[in-house]
This record gives sequence, C-alpha cells and structure tokens, in this order.
Amino acid sequence: MQRAEPQDFSRVLSSMCTEPHAIAHDAAVRFLASNPGDPGTYETVARLERDAIESLGEIAGLPDAAGYIASGGTEANIQAVRIARNRAETRTPNVVAPASAHFSFHKAADVLRVELRTAPLEEYRANLEAVSELIDEDTVCVVGVAGTTEYGRVDPIPELAELAVDAGALCHVDAAWGGFVLPFTEHAWNFSDAEIHTMTIDPHKLGRAAVPAGGLLVREPELLDELAIETPYLESTSQMTLTGTRSGAGVASAAAVMSELWPAGYEAQYRTARSNAEYLRDEFEARGYDVVEPVLPIVSVELSDGLIDGLRDAGWRLSRTGAGEARIVCMPHVTRPMLAAFLSDIDRLS
Repeated sequence: MQRAEPQDFSRVLSSMCTEPHAIAHDAAVRFLASNPGDPGTYETVARLERDAIESLGEIAGLPDAAGYIASGGTEANIQAVRIARNRAETRTPNVVAPASAHFSFHKAADVLRVELRTAPLEEYRANLEAVSELIDEDTVCVVGVAGTTEYGRVDPIPELAELAVDAGALCHVDAAWGGFVLPFTEHAWNFSDAEIHTMTIDPHKLGRAAVPAGGLLVREPELLDELAIETPYLESTSQMTLTGTRSGAGVASAAAVMSELWPAGYEAQYRTARSNAEYLRDEFEARGYDVVEPVLPIVSVELSDGLIDGLRDAGWRLSRTGAGEARIVCMPHVTRPMLAAFLSDIDRLS
C-alpha cells in the first residue's frame, strides 16, 4: 500500500486547528504512550498536566486553577454541562445558550438528557433579554461564548454570569478558540472579569499544541467532584475525565508550548493574525464584497456559490457560516502570501 501523507496546511483557510509548534511536536512524540488517565502509574505526565492547567489558569485569569486536559472543546463542553446537571436538584434540567453556541452543546444535551434552550442573537452576540426570558427554576447552566466559531464574537460574559448567579445556575464560558487571543484585547471574558464557574479553552487551537489537547477549567476544585467515579483497578482511586485512557501527547505538548509561548509569543501571534484579518477585510471590501467586521481574527464574507465551488476545486479548504458566508480563520499557518494567492484565485475565478 502506498504510504499516506498528512494534508499540509498551505490551502487550509477555515480550520481552527493548525500546525503544532516544534516544541509541542517534540513533546507529543516523547509522551505518546503515556496515559494521563492513570496518574498513579504515569506520574511524569500527571505532573505535566498540572503544569498545563496552571498555565491555562494564568491565561484565563484563574489563580490556583483546577481542571484537566481533555480531548477537545466538545469533551470540555459536555463535561461542563455534566457538572451543572449533576450538582442540581431538578429532574428536568435545562441549559440556556446563545444561538451561536458550538454544536457540541447539542451533543451534550442529547447525551446528558438535558434541554438545550437557544437564545437569538443581537449583532452576532447573545441577546441578554432573550437569555433572561429562557431562564427558569430548572436552569442549571448559562453559556457564553468568548470567540464564536463563525464570526469570532465575544458575548457579554459578565452580564451572562450575573444572570446565571441570580438563577442559582452555573456560568460556563466556551473560549475554546478565543482563549489564546482574548488576553491581548480589551474584552471582559475570563474568571477575573466575571463569576464564571467553568471554562473551555483549547491548547490545540491557537495554543499551538498537538491534537488532541482541549482544556476544562473550574473555579473551585470541588466542582470536579461531580465528575468523579471510582477506579478500583488503577493506582489512582478515582477519575473525572470522560474518555478515560488518553495519550500523553496532548498533555505534554500543551505544557511545553505554553511554557514557551506565554505571553509574548502568543501576543505576537495574535498581532500577526489580527493584521492578516484586517488586510483580508480591506482587500475584499476594495473588490466590492460584503464583509462581516472581524472582531477577532475571523473574516466572513459573502461570496457566490459558484465562486466558493471554484475555490474549492482550486484546492482551497473553505467552509461556510450557517448564513452561507465564506469563513476564513486567520490561524498561524495562514500567512500573508497565502492570502495573496487566495485573492489572486478569487480575481481569476470572478
């Protein structure tokens, strides 16, 4: 059989994952066979996981952070909903989230048998009045998104947290993608800005760790007790993760790359991504295209179906928003020459 090679990133425009940093790659390879799911046996990778959570806590404004390195944002979001459901007394729990919430919340609702109530948006962000109207005595969690998947918008997190606290519910923030750019902006989004209880923040996105490496943070370690089950045949006596056995690759790579890049490396990365997003916006507008203003480095633009199909045929990996716009995520592998080549193909195909 012919040897398969991974797809390179030279024409990948819509992915929220990217090439891992060289330091992350090296750490992932070295710890590939370690299992953080059995910390009593694999003590070194367990220590690295604590280091990674400490780094994520520093990034997200949470001293003495607790949590774990998950398989990704989906697992972290499911676990946050599970925490909220398990601590509540109601038998008919519901979760209130903006319509922009990631599709993993629909998975969480299905798996955990909770009702998901989605509130309409206002200017691509959660509409607070609509969220408030959906909250009732059975609401166990109110979700805010800090860096939406389609448009890179940041919900009004402090206000959503207030609504959650008033309802006796938990506030969960999905910062899976945005968490590694928001520290260099003026947005209020993290644990120091609001009464947030849980957060998703993924090192394998803009954190430049190897896939899979998501992150679940909790304000108080006791919240993790809602996830714990006994593991009598392991050296450790309980486990809180969803997947159980995990490769140490994600854990080790996350710990290594955050130690290397936080904060200066990530800030430089954000400045470049922001500059590229603004360049692309300006180039689209100069050509007469309608662009959704990029708040974080995601550019959504109205292109015809035929043009999008032509760009895909030319090898560009390009996805759409729910409303049909083309969506370009300015990840570290998306360089200015790459964008210039993309624009050249647009001109050729238009």
